[in-house]
Amino acid sequence: MHTRRTLHRRTRTAATLLAAAALLVSGCSSGSTTSTTGSAKSAAKETATLAALPRATPAALTPYYEQKPKWRDCGAPGFQCATLKAPLDYADPSAGDIRLAVSRKKATGPGERLGSLLINPGGPGGSAIGYLQAYAGIGYPAEVRARYDMVAVDPRGVARSEPVECLDGPEMDTYTQTDVTPDDAKETDTLVAAYRKFAEGCGADAPKLLRHVSTVEAARDMDIVRAALGDEKLNYVGASYGTFLGATYAGLFPDRTGRLVLDGALDPSLSARQLNIEQTAGFDTAFTAFAKDCVRQSDCPLGGRNTGVEQVGENLKEFFAELDARPIPTGDTAGRRLTESLATTGVIAAMYDEGAWPRLRAALTAAMKKNDGAGLLALSDSYYERDAKGDYANLMFANAAVNCLDLPPAFTSPDQVRGALPDFEKASPVFGESFAWAALNCEYWPVGATGKPQRIEAKGAAPIVVVGTTRDPATPYRWAESLADQLSSARLLTYEGDGHTAYGRGSDCIDSAINTYLLRGTPPTNGKRCS
Repeated sequence: MHTRRTLHRRTRTAATLLAAAALLVSGCSSGSTTSTTGSAKSAAKETATLAALPRATPAALTPYYEQKPKWRDCGAPGFQCATLKAPLDYADPSAGDIRLAVSRKKATGPGERLGSLLINPGGPGGSAIGYLQAYAGIGYPAEVRARYDMVAVDPRGVARSEPVECLDGPEMDTYTQTDVTPDDAKETDTLVAAYRKFAEGCGADAPKLLRHVSTVEAARDMDIVRAALGDEKLNYVGASYGTFLGATYAGLFPDRTGRLVLDGALDPSLSARQLNIEQTAGFDTAFTAFAKDCVRQSDCPLGGRNTGVEQVGENLKEFFAELDARPIPTGDTAGRRLTESLATTGVIAAMYDEGAWPRLRAALTAAMKKNDGAGLLALSDSYYERDAKGDYANLMFANAAVNCLDLPPAFTSPDQVRGALPDFEKASPVFGESFAWAALNCEYWPVGATGKPQRIEAKGAAPIVVVGTTRDPATPYRWAESLADQLSSARLLTYEGDGHTAYGRGSDCIDSAINTYLLRGTPPTNGKRCS
């Protein structure tokens, strides 16, 4: 579910092998039309719709809404930090509080201040504060930073907001190397045992919190933050999973929805299985684009100019199979070798941004021709947010915790996965098997799901800009079309290109349309396309 995920400013929503069936959340199918036909229309009618909350703030929540943040310096020049409280359980505010970490960079001027602009980079599990301080607060367009206080809140269970922890560094090393394409009953049992250990670790660390890290609760937290900042309406830019969080906010609080940009959209009406198989297809679309580019380069280890995309995929699968039998050295100080699972994750990491393709070619060349897995291991480590000391950020833990609470599991047994393998392998001959088995993890989660697939209409909300990239691997373009179709006030903005998300990735057309909306409140024409 994911976010936005690039190698230089990282976060992601969706297919993190093992830790989450979808780092964002999942998926994609091809298709570029907003029309819905046949069974799809029938399914849409049967899917529930997220209901708005009452406009009046319940008395039990009034103290939370009346908080005033006490800003302090927090080690990042130009940024301030504060801590706010939210109820652990909105159904029972007396059950205790959770602490939310907030950071801001005040509007620099000139020009009239437009209020606060909250940002979320995705995941679920990506640190919004980390993203703000490392990128958005200094890298967003100067005219936007001049008029808005740039603000981030780490969602509950994430990074600085009472983070969920599941495994220590050495345990995570073992987990990330677990074979996610089991060949027999013994390997299947090993994979299931890894999922169970991961889940049990999360449950032992935060037994109460784990029941209350849903997207709906995180969206309600954002409304408390909005009130504490003194804003009548929420202005927001969410990428990847952050679009689901933003759309959920709009569905719950349509009258308090200001200028919302949802970039790299998720489709909230899909089941976990649908999300996963569609995301699998999305990564296949991205791999096809990479393969076509690779064979045109002189340093492509997967084929030459006359090599077809299908053969490129077969060559990569053959390499993965060799690693499955014989992992190769990496020079890692912890003794890790490049396994099939780590190599697959490394390749997936480079699919989020076409700017990483040269690095991927070099890493594959070193591994395939020089028996050196260091490059692919480094790509995998960047995806998992593992540092040089062997410590992991809580991204993978929070990712699973949110995804497994938001939707019932995609599969409930290894036999179900085996039955679905043909569909997943049809969606992606290269990644299908790995993605299918990765979708089994939530079955072993220590708490049951509280969410379900549902449409989000947000009737009465101000215009919302939904952005989709035509060859986005993690959040397929069809999801943006679907979300724009659901939201009553949506404007669909399309980027015809590669990579995950579109804002700030090099398209003047996209950036201009979004900046105009944020600064003037004028949304782009519905259906506007950019390249």
